[in-house]
Amino acid sequence: MMEEILIKILVCFLAGAGAGIGTGFAGMSAAAVIGPVLITFLGIPAYAAVGIGLISDVLASAVSAYTYKKSGNLDIKNSLPLMLSVLAVTVVGSFVASLLPDRAMSSTMQIAMILIGLRFLLKPVNTTRAQMEAVSPKSRLIRAIVGGTLIGFICGFVGAGGGMMMLFVLTAFLGYSMHMAVGTSVFIMTFTALTGGISHFVIDGMPDVLCLVLCAVFTLFWARIAAKIANKADAKLLNRVVGIVMIVTGGVILAVNYL
Repeated sequence: MMEEILIKILVCFLAGAGAGIGTGFAGMSAAAVIGPVLITFLGIPAYAAVGIGLISDVLASAVSAYTYKKSGNLDIKNSLPLMLSVLAVTVVGSFVASLLPDRAMSSTMQIAMILIGLRFLLKPVNTTRAQMEAVSPKSRLIRAIVGGTLIGFICGFVGAGGGMMMLFVLTAFLGYSMHMAVGTSVFIMTFTALTGGISHFVIDGMPDVLCLVLCAVFTLFWARIAAKIANKADAKLLNRVVGIVMIVTGGVILAVNYL
């Protein structure tokens, strides 16, 4: 019994560390890391594991967003259309997915994560605040709705990849600087994770309480540390860290899935 608890603590610590670092540095969803780890090493059912990851993401993303806001790297006003689009279309994506036969989780999101990570390494985002503000409000609104629709459908249909796609859309489509993109991404992910987590628990009931508490605490701890470090880093270094975090995370999850 004691051995099982110690193993559970160790696995949750490693999952929370990976998820927290990914959230604080790259604005990634904690569920993308916690879910596969809990499923593989603790045998927790996939639906419950994703729910634990989503709830762990709520506090971690909220604290990270607050840290970025204190450094002036959070755009709440202009991110609202994107957030509302994501939340609305996530429901559509989930409904479409429910119409299809059960399928094993594919490696599509992990491969995409590695490719986007390479993009940040090879072609860093160097957008300045002045360049970001030069985008017209109308153009920003259209891009936000289109980008939010894409992200929402992927989140609902696949069940992962929201934070990763959010960061890509914010930098590539909306012209955000790297720091502003990560800060805004974790702000939006706070609400999407809360919505998804509550939905999972309402449908499936409470998961393993010890795992939930451990993952939430460890993810929060590491996300806070990562966010503080990220806000002090220059844009070039942050691009590299985000790229490395995405590549390593995607590679590890791929390796775990094929073991």
